[in-house]
Amino acid sequence: MSRNNEGNIKKHNDKLHKEQDKAKAKKIAREEKLKLILKKFNESKL
Repeated sequence: MSRNNEGNIKKHNDKLHKEQDKAKAKKIAREEKLKLILKKFNESKL
């Protein structure tokens, strides 16, 4: 029984891509929140 069979490789890659997508989504959400905070801060400064 080989560990590097197609099924295992696909499972691993799917898991990896899912984690990468989560990280990317988290980063985008954080940037959006920062934009909103910055916008509110700039408005309150005026």
